[in-house]
Amino acid sequence: MSEQTTHKNKETRGFQSEVKQLLHLMIHSLYSNKEIFLRELISNASDAADKLRFRALSQSDLYENDAELGVKLSYNEEAGTLTVSDNGIGMTRDEVIEHLGTIAKSGTKDFFAKLSEEETKDSQLIGQFGVGFYSAFIVADAVTVNTRAAGTPADQAVRWHSTGEGDYSVEDIEKAGRGTEIILHLREEEKEFLSEYRLRDIIGKYSDHIGIPVQIQTAERDEEGKETGNKKWEQINKAQALWTRNKSDITDEEYQEFYKHVSHDFAEPLIWSHNRVEGKQDYTSLLYIPSKAPWDMYNRDSKHGLKLYVQRVFIMDDAQQFMPSYLRFMRGLIDSNDLPLNVSREILQDNKVTQSLRKACTKRALTMMERLANNDAEKYQTLWDEFGQVLKEGPAEDFANRDKIAKLLRFSSTHTDSTEQNVSLAAYVERMKEGQDKIYYLTADTFTAAKNSPHLEQFRAKGLEVLLMHDRIDEWLMGNLPEFDGKAFQAITKADLDLSTFEDEEEKEKHKETEEAFQSVIERTKSYLGERVQDVRATFKLHDTPAVVVTGEHEMGTQMAKLLAAAGHEAPEVKYILELNPEHKLVNKMADEADEEQFGLWVEMLLGQALLAERGSVEDPSQFLSAVNKLLA
Repeated sequence: MSEQTTHKNKETRGFQSEVKQLLHLMIHSLYSNKEIFLRELISNASDAADKLRFRALSQSDLYENDAELGVKLSYNEEAGTLTVSDNGIGMTRDEVIEHLGTIAKSGTKDFFAKLSEEETKDSQLIGQFGVGFYSAFIVADAVTVNTRAAGTPADQAVRWHSTGEGDYSVEDIEKAGRGTEIILHLREEEKEFLSEYRLRDIIGKYSDHIGIPVQIQTAERDEEGKETGNKKWEQINKAQALWTRNKSDITDEEYQEFYKHVSHDFAEPLIWSHNRVEGKQDYTSLLYIPSKAPWDMYNRDSKHGLKLYVQRVFIMDDAQQFMPSYLRFMRGLIDSNDLPLNVSREILQDNKVTQSLRKACTKRALTMMERLANNDAEKYQTLWDEFGQVLKEGPAEDFANRDKIAKLLRFSSTHTDSTEQNVSLAAYVERMKEGQDKIYYLTADTFTAAKNSPHLEQFRAKGLEVLLMHDRIDEWLMGNLPEFDGKAFQAITKADLDLSTFEDEEEKEKHKETEEAFQSVIERTKSYLGERVQDVRATFKLHDTPAVVVTGEHEMGTQMAKLLAAAGHEAPEVKYILELNPEHKLVNKMADEADEEQFGLWVEMLLGQALLAERGSVEDPSQFLSAVNKLLA
């Protein structure tokens, strides 16, 4: 905040730096869609009415003998002003400074850094952020806000004024009615919005679903259609909450606009579900899946959840209790007739009705995704690309729906060798080879590392498909997903891997003879490495690679250790098993080496190579490089 200058009850304050950035980027990025400023301001007015209605449940005097809530639009062509006023909750001086001078969202600095890096996507990203009140500056070169909080005296009203540059002024004024009046001083080139026809068109498009009346000041006309010189207020929207209407009466466009009102997102939703339930429970839910991930989706502490209404009365935004964390990208509302009107977040936490509604909303959300996956693969791929990593948190969080979530998961695979995650577990199982009873998978830091892993050599040779997992969360996911469709998952980097089912008797016999002949080399390698490895074994799953390291069946894998370390936890040391390929030239060269010192150099080189391939690093790089250099020399 910059230095403040005060004169009597008027002070000038500097905008928070993030607000300055937002104003600048928004005015330049959203100019092509400038009419949304009216949608945002009417949406805010509707929220203010909702908040007053809720507060008045326990403080009826807040209505001040005026319980007919609504929004009014008027314009003055001579002055070049457009006014949007409401008689909702209003704001105190402190609230004006808090809401109109700062952005109190966690992660805003990271968000604006992202805007700078991806300028071509600024419009879309700003839309996700939700610009609200500041959208007024898209069309206005100055904005004045007169507001009085419900329940406060007339002389405690506040005027806020800014030209959208570096600062704004705040002063005390008198205001007879409660609520907020926003006066937009339109730029010369934006005078198109000083037209009744234009305003009606915008409200019809964006705000018909608002649950309170939106009125416009219009000229009175006589029987012959001539203006009388008087003005009257005319309602221009249905003023019925959209979710209370019959589904058959609601158009797709209305659903889409209501989504934008609920979410403050500019993009169209991907899919929605409107559901009315009567019986043991009585509620309505309207759930949306966005088409783009929210900018703060990976911040599990950021606010998320559904809007909660009880008997059509707005209770709270971001009611997290109705959706599990792995579905935090869902948007929409729930309107319950069973919860008490004085419900609080604390009461919701342990309420049986809440738990039942949470189960129902979770099931509905998963069913929406399942239907989309079955009926529109392209749209579902969009959903997965945006929200897949969050959905992968599901099996660990929601045991009851683990099987449903598993059907929704998508992975990369050796079937396509594409980085796109578009292979379902059902499709994998359908392609399994005769005699295959496990779903094989590999986790790695990147898709390239997974695709080129030496562990895949025999799988490719035998035509066995392997899921290639390269998201940070995959190791955590697989720790909570033991099987699918009766088939157990098998990490191909584990020591208990057995591919003998896919070998003929001749091959098995040959491998047995080779292993017996190679036993002395195994013992010699064990003796050299000592406690540095858990064990040394021969393996026949390799073709072009001399050695790999694997972990024991119940030991922590490399990716899980990295995941814990990245989260700041102390991960136990991973002790590897070194597997040598007795049919590889380099291993045979090592086996033929009589000199113990030279033999040791070969072991160091092969172990170092295997560790680099598995985890990208070796414990002692100088020892590894020294061995390589000596062998080369």
